[in-house]
Amino acid sequence: MDIRVLPLEGKIALVTGTARGIGRATALELARRGANIVLDDFTHLEEVHRVAEEVEALGREALVCEADVSSRAAMERLFDAALARFGRLDIVVANAARNVRKPLLELTVDDVAATWDVSLWGVFHACQLGARQMVKQGGGGAIVIVSSVHSFRPYAGASAYNGAKAAVNQMAATWALELSPHRIRVNVLEPGWTDTPGERAYFTEQQLAEGAGQVPLGRLAEPDEMAKAVAFLASDEASYITGSVLRADGGWALRH
Repeated sequence: MDIRVLPLEGKIALVTGTARGIGRATALELARRGANIVLDDFTHLEEVHRVAEEVEALGREALVCEADVSSRAAMERLFDAALARFGRLDIVVANAARNVRKPLLELTVDDVAATWDVSLWGVFHACQLGARQMVKQGGGGAIVIVSSVHSFRPYAGASAYNGAKAAVNQMAATWALELSPHRIRVNVLEPGWTDTPGERAYFTEQQLAEGAGQVPLGRLAEPDEMAKAVAFLASDEASYITGSVLRADGGWALRH
């Protein structure tokens, strides 16, 4: 493979929620660009191991962890395992998320906690532990958080998820400011409606097709398109970008 297309050669990247959708695509895209990958998924174990095989088929090293991102102890063990294997960490992609969709009047405290434990606390754990390691080893680093257009658009029936994504965006901006003296960049990707397996838990194929027609670009996003945006933010091509939100939604926000 031409070395000119490997801008992440030798980098170590952690991606959470790696078994499916944007997480899977991101792990593979970073591997194509030369990074070795720490893959973490707690709910789709067979699938995450298959993704690891795909990473290795690209000539990269892969370490599979089965850590619950909502558990601080589990995430600490993940970082211990990653450092034991690779010795450093250069990129963290906080992608794992959960969404319990119910109207406010029907939500339970457990529903909200289940959403925030993964979509908010999970991001906090991954990013804080990653930042601490990057500061310790020196040399800077890149943190990319996969947020959502839900961060600013109040979609009905998703108040816990909306709130988590808004909080994640605000934390990312704060972390970018705090970590800039250490040359650690923190940025956010806001995907729009993306064609992933998770969407089929909430929408039929007909509804997805109808939704695609509402996007100005006329289709749903592919996970690979989101992965390329993450890879850009993680790379030295974005060396002067921190505290930014990259919206990749096909123009969805222009009409909604």
